[in-house]
Amino acid sequence: MREYLLVLFCTAAVTYLLTGPVRKFAIAAGAMPPLRARDVHREPTPRLGGIAMFGGLCAGILVASQLDNLSKVFSQGTDIRALLSGAGIMWLLGVLDDKWGVDALVKLGGQMIAAGVMVWQGVTVITLPVPGVGPVAVSPTQGMVISVTLVVVMVNAVNFIDGLDGLAGGMVCIAAMAFFLYSYRLWYGYTITDAAPAVLFSVLLIGMCLGFLAHNMHPARIFMGDSGSMMLGLMLAVAAISITGRVDPDLITSELGSQTAATHALVPIYIPLLLPLTVIALPLADLLLAVVRRTWAGQSPFAADKRHLHHRLLQVGHSHSRAVLIMYFWAALIAFGTVAFSVTNTGRTVVLALAGLCLVGLVVLLTPRFRPRAPRAVQAFVPPRYRRRPVARTAAPVTEGEVLTGESAARAASEPMAELSAEDKRLLGGVPKGSSTAGGTGNGKGRGR
Repeated sequence: MREYLLVLFCTAAVTYLLTGPVRKFAIAAGAMPPLRARDVHREPTPRLGGIAMFGGLCAGILVASQLDNLSKVFSQGTDIRALLSGAGIMWLLGVLDDKWGVDALVKLGGQMIAAGVMVWQGVTVITLPVPGVGPVAVSPTQGMVISVTLVVVMVNAVNFIDGLDGLAGGMVCIAAMAFFLYSYRLWYGYTITDAAPAVLFSVLLIGMCLGFLAHNMHPARIFMGDSGSMMLGLMLAVAAISITGRVDPDLITSELGSQTAATHALVPIYIPLLLPLTVIALPLADLLLAVVRRTWAGQSPFAADKRHLHHRLLQVGHSHSRAVLIMYFWAALIAFGTVAFSVTNTGRTVVLALAGLCLVGLVVLLTPRFRPRAPRAVQAFVPPRYRRRPVARTAAPVTEGEVLTGESAARAASEPMAELSAEDKRLLGGVPKGSSTAGGTGNGKGRGR
């Protein structure tokens, strides 16, 4: 665990330190597009944050290659080389899009090329464990199609949620944490060495996200852009592919002693890619809803709009920071709930706990719909939205024939004067009483023509 913490710290530190210079470079290079109708930030913000994240990834891999236990991952397979090649292609494609803009179909083709390069180097689905049947071997062509599809779906899912400050980085970090717990348990709990690459990929993802979030939380000083979001989605997909189909259920059966316990422990593995999909359930749902919505309206599935889940939270009435925290909550609930269900033997307890947390989340989600006013005694301790607003008092109209005397007359005469500036009052004070602004005499009679 200490080696993983060292890799995480180095990755986060390098990403954090590189983000500042990268921000200055993005501003100098002009990678700071003007505001668009669907943007929620109020001023142009530089992109290209993926450059710093890619630097942190390379630094983390370099440190891991020098450690005794983690260096075995480099010698036992080609997953690291495949990750670097695929991430490099995806990163370069994102940099071009952040600076000059790339057509959606060209971008999709580049994503498929990056996924194909990784499949060619060995990162592919070999078998699919099916409940009640066991591992089902797939042909190389089928494995390639499944792997490329998974990469493209995850890349675009992460890219679609990159609409609020810190949203994409935080949700990917939560997903990586959940995936780390699961893959780490498989490696050290059941001594399954094939899970080692997924553990390392999860640690690298966590470090990259944490280092960049320090600059990307609201108000963001820099955006990760497509160079960062597509790379994060690809790394999530690689972590999922590297562990799916490579875990032998017989190893866990021998550890647990019964097929029933092994089946329960392998719930995310027996259902193909369940855990990787649940950790990005919200981005995936947003992607599917966006495709259906745009296709139904006769638009391109890649046409940008302002109707994503995070945009709807802002429209409901949540603030920018609260919308991001709500998305964090639901992502963590789904991801860690799946991990907890695969770890514990008491599924009923997990379901009840998740139901209670879902109720809390729904209450927070619907808070802007209900704005109770706090009592006057505690108004100083509650947010301004829950305070009672003072009612502005307006002067009562004067009816015809009513005569104002005393204090009411003085108040009525002083109210119009209160709206004038000091210079206007000085000028009006020098005008003789009874004079006419139209050039009339003091007795009120007009001059002859």
